[in-house]
Amino acid sequence: MPIAWRQGKPDPLSESPGMSEKRRILMVDDEESIVDFVTMGLQYEGFETRAAGSGREALEAFRSFKPDLIVLDWMLPDLDGVAVCRELRRVANVPILMLTARGELEDRVEGLESGADDYLTKPFKFQELLARVRALLRRAGMTTSPVLAFEDVEMDTVTRRVTRGGRPVDLTLREYELLEMLLRRPRQVFTREQILDQIWGWDFTGDANVLEVHVSALRSKLGDAERRLIRTVRGVGYALGG
Repeated sequence: MPIAWRQGKPDPLSESPGMSEKRRILMVDDEESIVDFVTMGLQYEGFETRAAGSGREALEAFRSFKPDLIVLDWMLPDLDGVAVCRELRRVANVPILMLTARGELEDRVEGLESGADDYLTKPFKFQELLARVRALLRRAGMTTSPVLAFEDVEMDTVTRRVTRGGRPVDLTLREYELLEMLLRRPRQVFTREQILDQIWGWDFTGDANVLEVHVSALRSKLGDAERRLIRTVRGVGYALGG
């Protein structure tokens, strides 16, 4: 049965309220914990998601869901990711990000030669997956404004320049990722678990106080001594603004 493909429109990504169309991402993996981790994170970033647990389910979901991008695991219980990728490439140019625990050079080459656009080795951090997803969508012509802003805080996600009231703010990688997450969803309350999963990775086993340390440092650099910009929601987590 031929697979129908809907060409992506060059509209902005639906990453904030009021934008008309969410980009659709199909997540294909038979590990439930990874599916839940990735789809939850993508939904918080404004994407519409659907999951499939096998190669055949992926092909069927592609026909019905018509995704703008596919995150595809190599090891699947029936058709493997390489076979699925080759089948899709016969009929579609949808961007494909291949996930795998196989990190050898020859495996990466095989995945890319099967038609994958990019390759990410497990275990991975959500922020890296998100960056690769956005880069693939940009290449496909589905660009979004690079500037995030809330009150007098601005972040250029291309140059990675952050300012508050026009004053440059020098952030570490983790501080930048934390602020970006909050800027993409102003006033939304994120739990500690959601933030740790998305920024430090679902397999993080480090110091439980690492988030509080980074929030404190970020507040200091932003001049948020009164905690009005980054708000603590007692017993839950954090939010940007009230």
